[in-house]
Amino acid sequence: MPKGYWIARVDVADAEKYASYIAANREPLVEYGARLLVRSGAFECVEGSSRTRNIVIEFPSYEAALSCYRSPAYQAAVQFRRPPVAIADFIVIEGYDGPQL
Repeated sequence: MPKGYWIARVDVADAEKYASYIAANREPLVEYGARLLVRSGAFECVEGSSRTRNIVIEFPSYEAALSCYRSPAYQAAVQFRRPPVAIADFIVIEGYDGPQL
């Protein structure tokens, strides 16, 4: 079964309030088996557009990734990052588990 991922690109306008979102999302992320792969590290946008923060979170399955996003605990956390605190592009995507190059 392929893993699931959250991929988010975020511009934070209020870092103090955004910290409340980070604190509130910990519980649902742990509950659904999340693993942080990318969390605002150095990057270079080589094509297209970007935001100031990039996040990639891995889940045991696509279903777990969707369930976490839709969970009441995570949806409560989301309220802490809504505009004007931050603007985000956010997708939940199924990983690829097929043949490699």
